Amino acid sequence: MPFLLSPLFLSSSSSSSSPPSPASQRPDGDIIDCVHRHKQPAIDHPLLKNHRIQRVPPRRPRPKSDGGPGNYTGGGIGPRGAWQTWHHVGHCPKGTVPIRRSSVDDVLRARSLYHFGKKQRRLPLARDVDAPDVVSGNGHEHAIAYTAAAGEVYGAKATINVWDPTIEGPNEFSLSQIWILSGSFDGSDLNSIEAGWQVSPELYGDSRPRLFTYWTSDAYQVTGCYNLLCSGFVQTNNRIAIGAAISPVSSYSGDQFDITILIWKDPKLGNWWLGFGITRWWVGRRGGEHAAQRCAHGDEDGSGHFAEDGFGRASYFRNLEVVDGDNSLTAADSIATLAEDTHCYNIRSSTSSEWGVHFYFGGPGNNPKCP
Repeated sequence: MPFLLSPLFLSSSSSSSSPPSPASQRPDGDIIDCVHRHKQPAIDHPLLKNHRIQRVPPRRPRPKSDGGPGNYTGGGIGPRGAWQTWHHVGHCPKGTVPIRRSSVDDVLRARSLYHFGKKQRRLPLARDVDAPDVVSGNGHEHAIAYTAAAGEVYGAKATINVWDPTIEGPNEFSLSQIWILSGSFDGSDLNSIEAGWQVSPELYGDSRPRLFTYWTSDAYQVTGCYNLLCSGFVQTNNRIAIGAAISPVSSYSGDQFDITILIWKDPKLGNWWLGFGITRWWVGRRGGEHAAQRCAHGDEDGSGHFAEDGFGRASYFRNLEVVDGDNSLTAADSIATLAEDTHCYNIRSSTSSEWGVHFYFGGPGNNPKCP
């Protein structure tokens, strides 16, 4: 499910120190290599030759005021922060960054080596003139909350409920993300930064929700990739592994877990940063928008339950905020919502003192009214 904003924007090798543990000892089957931060894949990019890594993040965006919808930073009605499965066996030492090791099987599941870790280019269909240009003819379904901000947007923040939706086929997926866009899908000028959680058996070989990132600077034609599978995303933190499984996850009428994602532009150096409790960053360029969720009709979206089921049953995004030109966080007012087939998936937005601007979304996919 996406939350979009819109205005303007954008292998590792042997100096790894002791990987936390072999895959056979890990519940998610991953191998995490602790790679010296100057040996990570992003540094292989020609534009980053002899590049000095910006180790300390810039000042994070701050709320404009202490009160009002969208500025609440507490835990809400009982949800708790989710973390990552590999932390059960330790962390990487200082001076290194954790990188999920790609396997031969990961590559073989892709349509080709060229397509490994890349999205298909989107082909827009006719849509509501005011809706963001993300509705496409590539078999994906969306439930979207978006805002067309009057001024320039320099980032976005949201807290996202984490579930493990059922995925029917190996080439299908479900995700919840913040999606910051600039440009148009109709041409090659689209810049995009995306981050959130996704379930993708094709990419990871399992059905666990995983922290992911994606970027492109040419409308998904040549540039960009998921996570650290190409140059462009520079990691600075030794505790968060991009592409690693998130745990624990929410349960129906049970405990709720969520993650907070913040994407913002450094006003001094122009780099785009990603915050997930701890920080990492994208090399400078990009724009602004909310995130979206996609899946085929047979797959669950979010929790697999419709928005009207509410807390503990439907999935949510809460405390939606945007970053303005003063590096301040303000509530993402006047959001609009869009669901392509409300018999399959739907979305409902609201505002409250605790959750600020928020919305519930989801659906079971295939049912008698959703063929």
